[in-house]
Formats: sequence, structure tokens, C-alpha cells
Amino acid sequence: MRSYLNSLEWLRSGLFWRTFFLLAMLVMSSMTIWFISFRTLERTPRAEQLTSQIVSIANITRAALTHAAPEKRKELLLEFAHNQGIRIYTLKDSDVVEALDSSAFLAEFSDLLKSRLGKETRFARNVNGIEAFWISIDIEGDAYWLQLDEDKLDPPSTLPVISWITSTLLITLLGAAAISKFINEPLSRLSNAARLLAQGKEPPALPERGPKEIRETNASFNQMVEDLARIDTDRTIILAGISHDLRTPLARMQLEVELANLDESAREGMQSDLSQMDAIINQFLDYAKPIESLRFDPINVSELLQQVIHEYARVNYLHIRTSIAPEQYVAGNATELRRLFSNLIENACRYGKNPDKLNTVVEIQCSHKNRGKKQGVLISFRDYGDGAPSDDLNRLLKPFTRADASRSQANGSGLGLAIVDRIIRRHRGRLRIYNHERKGFVAVMIFPEMKTK
Repeated sequence: MRSYLNSLEWLRSGLFWRTFFLLAMLVMSSMTIWFISFRTLERTPRAEQLTSQIVSIANITRAALTHAAPEKRKELLLEFAHNQGIRIYTLKDSDVVEALDSSAFLAEFSDLLKSRLGKETRFARNVNGIEAFWISIDIEGDAYWLQLDEDKLDPPSTLPVISWITSTLLITLLGAAAISKFINEPLSRLSNAARLLAQGKEPPALPERGPKEIRETNASFNQMVEDLARIDTDRTIILAGISHDLRTPLARMQLEVELANLDESAREGMQSDLSQMDAIINQFLDYAKPIESLRFDPINVSELLQQVIHEYARVNYLHIRTSIAPEQYVAGNATELRRLFSNLIENACRYGKNPDKLNTVVEIQCSHKNRGKKQGVLISFRDYGDGAPSDDLNRLLKPFTRADASRSQANGSGLGLAIVDRIIRRHRGRLRIYNHERKGFVAVMIFPEMKTK
């Protein structure tokens, strides 16, 4: 059952196929209703026409047999059977009779025929093992069976009818496909452009043609892409300019602190403040870096994680526990991924200290997942601190946002997790942050796996 449902996933997810089958079912349902209505409305005229034909045959046969010489009747019956498909048999009480199947048409037809030939008229589909259309008639007080071909009652479907139905069905399906493509192509093009925009890429301009609604939508989307590109460029230029302008006075202040006659504790405090300001400037630059400048290569994230962990091994109060599966590859930029992992470790050092506030424990896991929607390389970071307030979790990934509980612990720009989220989205990954049920903050990310030989 699961495999059957998976095979129908393309039908549930594809707007083209949904529209196609909806239109096809609508047209075919209309044709079915039309056919049923036609058969219902033409039932009475067909019954009257068939009744007239059979009454005429019965009357002609009766008249022919009545007026023909006795020695010529046998030849006359043979001629009727050979040329008209009409056969006359004597009706006997011992005849084995099988009645006609009941239907609305036959009920109306039998009533009409009995009103013309008499209420004693009988009908049968099989007499003495012979399949045909049988009607009882009276000739000068004697009862006879009149045998007619079955197609007199209900002519079989002919090749032209089957061809007409097949042609109509084929034209209906082709029309449904053309209409579905015409309706869904602009939506599909808009969906692809929106997906590229979500991945941080600049989509090609959408054609501003077609119906008024499509033209206005595509024009608005193109204008939005241009505005976003201009805003992103302006933000990069502004942040880069501010950062560059701040670096000069910071370097001068650093030199003045080194040359000033200060006691050691004051010097260390001022140097710490200057270093923190320089780190904030670096975060601004990291966040403003455009994605077009990145190059993506096959990256062994297992090995990269081990390198980053080794760099933090010199931090005395930091204890890192790992469970890293080897040879996990993703398509990415090594510098960006290294910054991503470093930001998460530093975030844990700043906000995820143990309850004793003296040590920080970070658990890092890396594994391959192939279950449902979670397919790819899964990486998680967990600390054992107090976590973040539940109300703040949705805001932490926004730029310049910090949890209330952390403001009194350390200073920062509020860009750490925003940079993490931005890097993950650049690598077509997904990020989830939450508080662990047994205390601590957890960040889980999954990247598309890259196959290697």
C-alpha cells in the first residue's frame, strides 16, 4: 500500500496533471450524462418506430399467408426467410420459451406492440433453443411464432460508433492536455523563478505577455526581483563601507592603548572591547557577503567538522563530544561551512554554559539520513545550558536578534544564528532550532547529499 501511495505522489504534487485529469473527467462526465440523456429521450421514438416496423412485418406476413394459395405458402415462407430474415413457426403449448430481459425500453416497447397486435401477444428471446427475437401473431385463429433477427430489437454497436467514441475521447484528452499546459505553464514558470530566488539566485526575467492577470503578476515579480537585488547590493555596500571606515579608528585606538601608560587590567579591558568590536565588524561583513562570490565544491563535512573541533580543543572550559560518521559529502564552500560550525560552537560557549557557569559541553553529531523527507547529511549541535525562552525561538534566526535571557550574559551583534541560517540556505539545506526536553539548546541542519565515486 505504501509503494502504491508513493507511486501516486506525482499526481498529488503536479498541478499540470491535476488540471489535466480534472478537465478530462469533467468532459467525459458531461459526455456520459449527454449519452444517458440521449438514450432516455430517444427511447420513446425508437420504441414507436420499432413497433411500426414489426406491426408492418406482422401484417404483411399475415396478409401474405392468408391470401396465398395453400400450395404456395411453403415457397412464400422460404422466400421470407431468405430475403427478409423472417421465419414463421407454429406456436405449440410444448414450446420451451425464454422471456426477454426486462428493461425500460422493452417495457415501453411491449406495451406499444400489445396495443397494436393484441394483449395476448407474447415475446421471447429463445424458443426451443433458438436465439432470436420471437413475437406471437394470430393468423385466422391459429397462433404462430414470428422469428426476427436480434438486431431488429437492439442493433449491435457498429465500427463507426466505436470509431466516433474513440475519436471523441482522444480529442478530449488532447484538448485537456493543451488547456492544462496553457493554464499551468505561467504558474510553473513563476514557481521555478520563486524557487531560484529562495535559493539566493537571481532568476531570469519572466515574460510579460499573455492574459492581463499573468502580465501583471510577472511584471510585479520582475520588479520585486530588481528591488531585492538593489536592496541587497545597497546593504552590502553600506555594511562594507561602514566596516571599512570603522577599522581605521579601531586600529588607531588599538595602537594608542598599546602606547598609553595604563595599568594591566585597564589595558586588557580596553583591548577586549576593541577585539569584540572588530569581531562584530567581521560578522557584518560575513552576513553581507553576496552568494554569487561563492564557489561550491565537494566537501567532506566529516573531515571539516573534525578540523573545526580540533581548533577549539585549546579552550579549557569547552568539552566537545562527537559522533561523526566518516566520508559524508555535500556540495558547498569550505570557508562558509567552517564559519557555520564555528558560529554554532561560539554560540554555545557564549549562551550554553552548564548550570555551574564554568564549563560548556557541546555534543556534535553527523550522520546520513534516508527516511521520508529527511534525506541527506544530518548535523546537530547541542549544549547543556538553559536554552532559549520558547517565545524567542522564532525570532532568533532574524538579524540583530538575541534572546532576552542571554543579553545579560554577553554582548554581541545578534547576527550569529542569522549567519548560520543564511549559510545553510545558501547550501540548499534546512535548519531547525529548539530546546531539548532535558535542558539545552539544539540546532539541527540537513544538507543534500553529494554522491562520490
